[in-house]
Amino acid sequence: MIKAVRINENLTVTGQVIPEQLQQAIQEGFKSVLNLRSPDELGFKADEQQVAEALGLHYVNVPLKPEALSEELVSKILMHLEQIPKPAVMHCAAGIRSAVIALLSVAIQDRLTPEQTLAKARHLGFEFVNYSCVNPQLKESFIQYVKKYTQVAAIADRSDR
Repeated sequence: MIKAVRINENLTVTGQVIPEQLQQAIQEGFKSVLNLRSPDELGFKADEQQVAEALGLHYVNVPLKPEALSEELVSKILMHLEQIPKPAVMHCAAGIRSAVIALLSVAIQDRLTPEQTLAKARHLGFEFVNYSCVNPQLKESFIQYVKKYTQVAAIADRSDR
């Protein structure tokens, strides 16, 4: 897919997709689309779900607005991400929100520290983690989510034994 970043074998992130990219996603073996855009965002594609489903893609839209960021919403998105058929494409307007959620998901699955997660982001080419324009509060929230969720996952692993 154009301007897409493969996070792992199950997840690729990108900015806003167009019908041609959805067709390409099918050809590349993707099974799902998780859209993090809100219907009131400029450039939201109102027919995206219809196009995706007509192509045979499973489609979920969970709007993620930075000003409405909450632990409950992040948990909801992560739950959808875990449950949708894979491989999946997750997108937002520019790919930043989808990248952050994807990295959080990987951090939880792979039990990464915040430092390892940020290093993975840089390795994948997500240089925005270094930019001063990224809201420091948002970056700190991300780090706190990684710490909390990776600890919860580690505790769950121990209790399963």
